[in-house]
Amino acid sequence: MAGHTVKFPDDPGFATFRYSDSDRFHLDEPQESQQVNSSLLDSPELGSSAERDGFRGIVGMSRALLEVLDLVRTVGPTDSTVLIEGETGTGKELIAGAIHAHSRRSTRPFIKLNCAAIPLGLLESELFGHEKGAFTGAVGRKMGRFEAANGGTLFLDEIGDIPLELQAKLLRVLQEGEFERLGSTQTIRANVRLVAATNGDLWKLVSEKRFRSDLYYRLNVFPIPVPPLRDRAEDIPFLVKHFVARYAARMQKHIDRIPPAVMDILVGYCWPGNIRELQNFIERSVILTPGHTLRLPLARLRPAAHSDPPEQPTTLQDTERQLISRTLEETNGIIDGPRGAAARLGVKRTTLYSRMQKLGISRAKGG
Repeated sequence: MAGHTVKFPDDPGFATFRYSDSDRFHLDEPQESQQVNSSLLDSPELGSSAERDGFRGIVGMSRALLEVLDLVRTVGPTDSTVLIEGETGTGKELIAGAIHAHSRRSTRPFIKLNCAAIPLGLLESELFGHEKGAFTGAVGRKMGRFEAANGGTLFLDEIGDIPLELQAKLLRVLQEGEFERLGSTQTIRANVRLVAATNGDLWKLVSEKRFRSDLYYRLNVFPIPVPPLRDRAEDIPFLVKHFVARYAARMQKHIDRIPPAVMDILVGYCWPGNIRELQNFIERSVILTPGHTLRLPLARLRPAAHSDPPEQPTTLQDTERQLISRTLEETNGIIDGPRGAAARLGVKRTTLYSRMQKLGISRAKGG
């Protein structure tokens, strides 16, 4: 992965971790007692970072992650609405939990709802509740999530999936703090702090008239962007060690060795599914490991981690054409200047133009 380098010792037997006192895992205290339903989980070796600062369950010491935690510390004690933005699998729910834990509402309920997981016809009932007979199948009164979160925090994940007809009602709750259950005319007041999350572009939905602009502005009071795992690759060894210890304890295995070459592969992979994908991959690896040294099912990574090898050049001209084309792509077609293609190739600008013309290479497309 470009931009991140993790170095390991020459000893082929073990991968040592700069956050550990030993090059072996200590599995005497497995973290299974942590009831955190998230792909970002705590590690016994992180007491000096996030764990020590009151962010239970969050693994990592990268600058990108610490910037997010600083934002959580800043906004946590307020009652302001927070919008968490990030790709699927980056741990948005855990960040929402940290906001609640750092708030004055930390002793009150923290209620969660994934809006994308609820059928559209039932979402209004889930949010606001209903009375007996409000619709077919409503055999009794039901309390909605806003009512259940009274005094605490409500976390709405994938808020972009809320249909337009419900967005006005949601906006009213945020502005006025009141709503009615389905099938009722009685107004209920609720003191709720809302934390929302999305893995998409809400502003794009606004421009497509699929999301209300007034609701967007009300939600976007304090945005927190959560970085993808590829932007915090230095946290991967922390996460790997935690997940290995977690699943080894669950499966009653003793895995205490990760070869440096194995860690290199894990750090270098792009992880399009982010921490959730890494967690699932480590669980699979632990299942397949018969001894003390972690083994990876590399065949499951190669299709995504490595693209098809480029066609091998057959002549000197082909080699030159491929090199110039690749360099132009890397410089976005820029030829002049200290960062241009000519400087990278170590030739004069006029020489490069001449070779491009002879080889039929387009400056705009790099090939």
